[in-house]
Amino acid sequence: MPEIVLPDSLLALHADDEDAHAWLKALPELAATYLDRWALRVDGGPLHGAASLVLPVMREDGVSAMLKLQPLNDENAGEALALRTWNGDGVVRVLQDDQATGTLLLERLHPRSLNHLPDDVEATRILAELLARLSAVPAPPGLRTLADVAAAMLDDAPALIPLLADPAEQSLVLRCAARLAELVKEPGDRLLHWDLHYENVLASDREPWLVIDPKPLAGDPCFEVFAALNNRWDDLVATGAPARALRRRFELMLDVVGLDRERAIGWTLARILQNVLWDLEGGGHQVEPVQAAIAEVLMTPSV
Repeated sequence: MPEIVLPDSLLALHADDEDAHAWLKALPELAATYLDRWALRVDGGPLHGAASLVLPVMREDGVSAMLKLQPLNDENAGEALALRTWNGDGVVRVLQDDQATGTLLLERLHPRSLNHLPDDVEATRILAELLARLSAVPAPPGLRTLADVAAAMLDDAPALIPLLADPAEQSLVLRCAARLAELVKEPGDRLLHWDLHYENVLASDREPWLVIDPKPLAGDPCFEVFAALNNRWDDLVATGAPARALRRRFELMLDVVGLDRERAIGWTLARILQNVLWDLEGGGHQVEPVQAAIAEVLMTPSV
């Protein structure tokens, strides 16, 4: 059994995270356990996400795959269930999984994401087409719900928003919370990815592009739009008119997926609220500038 050496870049990501140190220390042995249990051999150098180790592997039958190891948490506990529910339609296939640890054996994809496409409009269209397919599927029982997530945000907002240093930002985020309060009674029931940005769509042999790494949730597909607006921001800036380019990207998502404009605005502002609350809980005191810019554009009547 080959020695599993963790990438320096993964260790650096968690250098100051004492909670992650135990997981990182146990990773080589955990990897060896699943290589043996599922009769796999390492077939390339290790890759990683923000909180996962991914090993290219080969099964005994000659099928290439990816072994994904991650610390089990509320966000990824339903990953295998969601991927199996989508049944390979626009998403990576699950070959084996262990729900007790969140470990997955996935079909092999290529390390080329939608971020590598030079044309960001084409990338957004592909992302929107995939979202349309994913959000057509009802959520299976047992997943977290957007209703619960939204209710928790509204409970936390009154105590956290005053921690913002800028009164203008407080006002902006209060408006986001007000829009969420209008939507919370109709949270939706579709199977959501919750993190559908360009780097979570990889090239594939089975289809041109497949989605990876869901943080599944049952709710309204409009809650998915934010990631398409927030990511590849430099492409919008490069147009010289980022607000106009953002509106075009937003309209493209609505048209391709078939979303209601006002609900999409409201749930996107809810995602911004969520991110601000997370930042405040972590000791921050301001709204991330790109997210503030998105909120301002979406709140203008021209949208």
